[in-house]
Amino acid sequence: MELIHRQYHDGVTLLQLNRTVTNALNLQLVCELSESLKRARDDPKVRGLVLGSTNDKFFSIGFDIPELFELAKDDFVPFFQTFNRLCLDLYTWPKPTIAAITGHAIAGGCILALCCDYRLIAQGRKLMGLNEIQLGVPVPYVADRILEQLVGAQNAREITYTGKFYSPKALLPMGMIDQVLPLEQVLQQAIEKAKSLGASPPDAFAMIKRNRTEIVEAQIQKRLAEKEQFFIECWYASQARERLREAIKKF
Repeated sequence: MELIHRQYHDGVTLLQLNRTVTNALNLQLVCELSESLKRARDDPKVRGLVLGSTNDKFFSIGFDIPELFELAKDDFVPFFQTFNRLCLDLYTWPKPTIAAITGHAIAGGCILALCCDYRLIAQGRKLMGLNEIQLGVPVPYVADRILEQLVGAQNAREITYTGKFYSPKALLPMGMIDQVLPLEQVLQQAIEKAKSLGASPPDAFAMIKRNRTEIVEAQIQKRLAEKEQFFIECWYASQARERLREAIKKF
């Protein structure tokens, strides 16, 4: 089974996560998404990208905790580093990117959505949030910096300190999402948004986006190795191990 379902819509590449219902993130899924991003970036026919899910229950539940929990530290490191680089690649991707959120976007899933230029979410009980604090680990540094740029320091503090999940009604005024739509409209509206932005002169768009993202990217790169090491140490600390075991029971 392909973990990334790919479609092409008149200049827009649609990449849909397709790993069971929850789209839990493991190394294989992260690598396949990274490769798909690279392929679309280098394709001159592609003018924009939509990131979504093949189901309407989960955009992504985040890290595959049951699988990742069992890894030795030396095996977890490549996953976490690859995930962070995927997020930076998506955040700085030179063409328009739209997240079509038809289901819950939790933790790592929320982070992927935050890395897109725009986020469109379905009405109803479709939750987003960064619950890392509840698991005993910090929000990954890449996400922390991108979140603050998007929603401001005060909102970012509340989101990361509490680890709450938020409904579309709460997400919109915070700036975490850009539009709330009926479920059946989310994907098509995301594709139309990508087409509209992709019709702009590509070099000009790429530089405008670069001007917006390069300061945050530079800040992240300066301390990324240090922050990754701290996250990894937390992941294997006894308190996080206990909380992760409890999370696995509900996964």
